[in-house]
Amino acid sequence: MKWLVVGLGNPGDQYENTRHNAGFILADRLAKELNLGWRLNSHERVAEAKGEYGDKSVLIIKPQTYMNASGGAVVRMAIKEEVLPARIIVLSDDVNLPLGTVRVRSGGSAGGHNGLASIVDRLGEEVARIRVGVGEPVGGVALENYVLERFSKSELLGLEKISAITVPKILLAIKEGVVKDDSFTVQL
Repeated sequence: MKWLVVGLGNPGDQYENTRHNAGFILADRLAKELNLGWRLNSHERVAEAKGEYGDKSVLIIKPQTYMNASGGAVVRMAIKEEVLPARIIVLSDDVNLPLGTVRVRSGGSAGGHNGLASIVDRLGEEVARIRVGVGEPVGGVALENYVLERFSKSELLGLEKISAITVPKILLAIKEGVVKDDSFTVQL
């Protein structure tokens, strides 16, 4: 059985460690946990890490398009690798959740996230998602600017704690063949 795990973010050094790249950060942690290295697949416009987890085939990708156009790369990889939408897990940021909160859903709407909408519009609501809370903008900062701000050092340390709890949940979903709805908050 094949699984496709998609970390959402924006490519390029200028976006590294920004709130909108929480999905990339989580994908990196998952690849590290599985001892997988990244390679650029420029034809499909993704960075990919491919390997095995038990008897399951796992492909982790980070689309190298901008966030709002992620769906095309995800669909191409799902078709190429013959992965059904029910075996796709999308990792993304969520401004509607406070930092430290993670929401796991086996399906549903995009909830206003344009990158997730780009995928759901093409593959349907059956795609699972793990949303990492990054909190809401404060002080009149525009949402577009807020999500492109870098995490502070303390927030990045918090993301390490979040990843340490979330990655085993991803691996359990892959092992059991199903994503179970869940929400949890990590004490930061």
